[in-house]
Amino acid sequence: MRLPLLLLFALLLFSACAKKEKPLFVAVPSAQSGITFNNEIIENSQMNMVNYQYLYNGGGVGIGDFNNDNLPDIYFTASIASNRLYINRGNLKFEDVTEKAGVDGSKKWSRGATVVDINNDGLLDIYVCAAAWQSAELKKDMLYVNTGVDPVTKIPSFKERAAEYGLIDTVSTHMANFFDYDNDGDLDVYLVVNDLNQEFPNNFRKIKNDGSGFTNDILFRNDWNDTLKHPVFTNVTKEAGILWEGNGLGISVLDINRDGWKDIYISNDYLSGNILYINNKNGTFTNRNNEYFKHSSLNAMGNDAGDINNDGLLDIVEMDMMPEDNYRQKMMFNPVDYNWYQYSTQFGFPYQLVRNTLQLNQGPRLTENDTIGAPVFSEIAYLAGIANTDWSWAALLADADNDGYKDLMTTNGLPKDVTDLDFVAYRESQTATSIEELIQRQPPVQISNYIYRNNGNLTFSDQTLAWGWNIPTYSAGIATADFDNDGDLDVIINNTNMEASLLENKLNEAQQRKNYLRIRFRGDTSNINGIGVFVKLMYKGGEQVAENTPYHGYMSSTENILHFGLDSIAKIDSIVVYWPNGKKEVVKDVVTNQTITISQSANAQPDNEVQASIAVTNLFSNITSQTGLDFFHNEYDYVDFNTQRQLPFKLSQSGPAMAAGDLNGDGLSDIIIAGSLPEPPVVYLQQSNHQFTKQLLTTTKQAADDAGICLFDADGDKDLDVYFCSGGNELPKNSVGYADRLFINNGNAVFVYDSIALPLLTNSKSCVKGADYDGDGDVDLFVGGKAVPGEYPKAETSFLLRNNSKKGVITFERVTAKVAPELTSIGMVTDAAWSDVDNDGDADLLVTGYWMGIRFFRNDKGTLVLQQTSTDALTGWWNSITAADMDNDGDMDYVAGNFGNNGYYHATEKQPMHAYSNDYDGNGRYDVLLSIWKPATLHGPVKEFPVAYRDQLADEIPSIKKFFPVYNTYANADMEKMLSNFNRENELKLTVTTLASVWIENKGKFNFEVHTLPVQAQFSSVFGMAVNDYNTDGNMDILLTGNLYDMHPNQGRIDASNGLLLQGDGAGNFKPLPILQSGILVPGNARSLIQFPYNGSIAVVAAQNQGRLRLFHLKQTRSTAPVEIATTNKLVQLKNGKQRKEEYYFGSSFGSQSARFTLAN
Repeated sequence: MRLPLLLLFALLLFSACAKKEKPLFVAVPSAQSGITFNNEIIENSQMNMVNYQYLYNGGGVGIGDFNNDNLPDIYFTASIASNRLYINRGNLKFEDVTEKAGVDGSKKWSRGATVVDINNDGLLDIYVCAAAWQSAELKKDMLYVNTGVDPVTKIPSFKERAAEYGLIDTVSTHMANFFDYDNDGDLDVYLVVNDLNQEFPNNFRKIKNDGSGFTNDILFRNDWNDTLKHPVFTNVTKEAGILWEGNGLGISVLDINRDGWKDIYISNDYLSGNILYINNKNGTFTNRNNEYFKHSSLNAMGNDAGDINNDGLLDIVEMDMMPEDNYRQKMMFNPVDYNWYQYSTQFGFPYQLVRNTLQLNQGPRLTENDTIGAPVFSEIAYLAGIANTDWSWAALLADADNDGYKDLMTTNGLPKDVTDLDFVAYRESQTATSIEELIQRQPPVQISNYIYRNNGNLTFSDQTLAWGWNIPTYSAGIATADFDNDGDLDVIINNTNMEASLLENKLNEAQQRKNYLRIRFRGDTSNINGIGVFVKLMYKGGEQVAENTPYHGYMSSTENILHFGLDSIAKIDSIVVYWPNGKKEVVKDVVTNQTITISQSANAQPDNEVQASIAVTNLFSNITSQTGLDFFHNEYDYVDFNTQRQLPFKLSQSGPAMAAGDLNGDGLSDIIIAGSLPEPPVVYLQQSNHQFTKQLLTTTKQAADDAGICLFDADGDKDLDVYFCSGGNELPKNSVGYADRLFINNGNAVFVYDSIALPLLTNSKSCVKGADYDGDGDVDLFVGGKAVPGEYPKAETSFLLRNNSKKGVITFERVTAKVAPELTSIGMVTDAAWSDVDNDGDADLLVTGYWMGIRFFRNDKGTLVLQQTSTDALTGWWNSITAADMDNDGDMDYVAGNFGNNGYYHATEKQPMHAYSNDYDGNGRYDVLLSIWKPATLHGPVKEFPVAYRDQLADEIPSIKKFFPVYNTYANADMEKMLSNFNRENELKLTVTTLASVWIENKGKFNFEVHTLPVQAQFSSVFGMAVNDYNTDGNMDILLTGNLYDMHPNQGRIDASNGLLLQGDGAGNFKPLPILQSGILVPGNARSLIQFPYNGSIAVVAAQNQGRLRLFHLKQTRSTAPVEIATTNKLVQLKNGKQRKEEYYFGSSFGSQSARFTLAN
């Protein structure tokens, strides 16, 4: 029996080995490739990172077929060493021909390597940016013009001719980008400037936007010279509107708004802020960065543009320096002061965060009257999984595995880390330390570059280990090319103090090869390589788009052939080519797995696709300015973090709450907006012409913000009275200022404050929702308690108020202990809903909030009994909940809005977030320690670590510096080690297991199935929610608004929501609609959301914290009918035979109450 067992073992071993995937990339050793280039920099007392911060900004890579043998060659730039040119001799073997070619860089400090055929003679030239040295002569850029190829050796020769071509500059340039800015058919050039002077670049100061800045970029126009028979470039910087200073490290030129004219995106280091120059089509540009992007990277480095989700829109990815692992994060960063962002705003700088950013193009915006405007972007790097890649220089989008989606490559590393906090502390503590000793004490940042696979669903997976990129380096410039002409993209990387990395792509050796198509363009005689072509590939099941430019990543030029991975697609149905001169042509039925050349045809037709200016298919129209709704929300900027420094976000900025209903009995829906100090509540009465008139509700002095609102008939006189519950974090706990207020309506929208009807509730609250839970014919109230002021995450008590009003005497009694005792300690409530969950005819109660699950109370004949359900364990940072029959099965389902999956915080059941709280240092102040899971070190074990940085925590618990005397000890401390230093008696521990927004399918008898909403609903925190059949297909749709600008400054605001309409199919599936189809655009810090009958259809109104109210009118005529106060629900018979249950609420979703109405059609 021994032999069969051995055979079986051998077979199993062979099978296991066979299944183990080989790396996608393999490093080709220099002994094989011949590439020995090393951008070596040796520090000394004069030249070092202490004296010159840009010492290790690295060198670039330029790819081009310089000898026209159909093999891409490589040009490297160096800082101090010589630049090198390697000719590709085939089979991944290269020859260094630098001296023979005459392109060594003339001992200048070289940066960007730009490849272009500048004179359109069919020979590629090289433009080299020069920097660093004080000498103006040594800062002059170099233009190596290709003068021909030796027919025997196949070695090209070059001559430096920058001055002859008019390309004269004496500033430190970083990268050159050739493109046609004025649509005259030839290639102009933009120079990114990057330099340091004596002014510290992170100091707040007046922005220089008049062209006078020390680091103002440069634009040269291409002007043909008949005498010289080549272009001579003219500096048109100021006249073209290139006026904003910066510290540029990255550039992408793209037609971002698809108007046929090239725009310019610049990534700027330090405080200076990024620049988006939009082409005005008249030879000038305007910086509209803040209009297009809500935030960007602070230490912005390389960027790249490409369509990451194949929706036909170009997105932008940008690198920063936030590490992925806990150790590096804690060794690099100190806490960000709240005032830093306030100063940034005051001085006009854009909102910036220390991390990578991924700007997802959402398509054109709709402004008022259905006018189509500029594209809208959502920043989704956290959701995509690419936010933290350490000290990253390059961002390069390319399809490494030919699956049809662009993957992401980054370069990383720095030989000397000037940000290491222990080094910084040492440097600041020493007065007579030599430069040499400081250099020795600076630690390196030697880490691997990253490569991410695009999963095709707006997320990326880290393939650094699996694809063979786990090689610690100091890398900068990177470029892709198919060096061996085998149909996949190889990679070349310029390393500092190491030999360059050549990574061979082994995709063609895989068992199941994926298809590809490579396209080379041939333009006319003024742009021979078709730079600027926009191309669209259409095939069964999808499409891809790209712009033809070789300038990607960081200081580098890729092979100027567009590469499309196509997975299993064997044939392209059509290739639509949009030439830069406004012509268009179509190539049909193209077989894959080849490189084709598309030449501009004399028969190419003018592109007559007219960009629409008015939308016609959108469901909603923004008509705010036509309605008289001029509300702009204002409130005091209270800094909660001064009281509790570890709060994840403010608790004082939840307004405004808002409600709709007929306040004056004229049959029209009116609006009442709750007050936020110092502003009182506001009433907007709808007139017969559907305009709104404004009146203030100021009959009593308001001491706290109105957190919640409820319109209901308190006194039984058939009109709507209003209850405001008070909340926030500004007042001390148990302050009388938190008392709620009830205003009685005289029937004509004149409200009188009732000072005796309510019990005195002095806790900070979040919401108030009404229902007749005891069946006695009047409306009772649930009042949700939120966080104890100054003692987060301690929860306030929630209340149940029974309406005991009789014969005009209004009285509410607190009956919580008797009817629903668990409500007294249910948690930090943010929202609640009354709904008949079990279809037994009475109102049950749903409650949710921070660090809570979604809790259900069953109404048992007027007693609320807490149920044990599967949603108890679904603990999150829930903001809102609402009800609707989403699947048309006759019972109520629920939609719950959470924090979202696009922020610093993340949680799963296996790796939950925690809040630990206590008075840990016995100073009488309540402390909170938040934790998340992250790698201890790069690719190390994932463990639970404190969120706070050492100095941030020490501000609240000074003994931290005793326990962790240097930053290194704190950076190595996980949560268990941290907490071991404290007395944990009476500690409160809370848990979050999910941050995703969901819909909850009611399966009957308090059994539920939870469904995650589409990924677009996870872009941001969800607050406002409205549900209705907006497109008349008989199925319920979901409208969401949100964002959370009031995050702790360390993590930065959550702002990727622009409003979202999810179109339901009645089976529980939801399709996100683009803005052009929905008509919904709510880009600010959105809170409440209401809907009501309006002018023959429905209106949806969205309120924004510190922003304007927006009213969207459903364009399709819809008949509506009001619902009587006593009516709670009805069954609607659908055309498909199904029945949908509808319920009518006194309060639904965060801070909101919609009008009670039903659709007649």
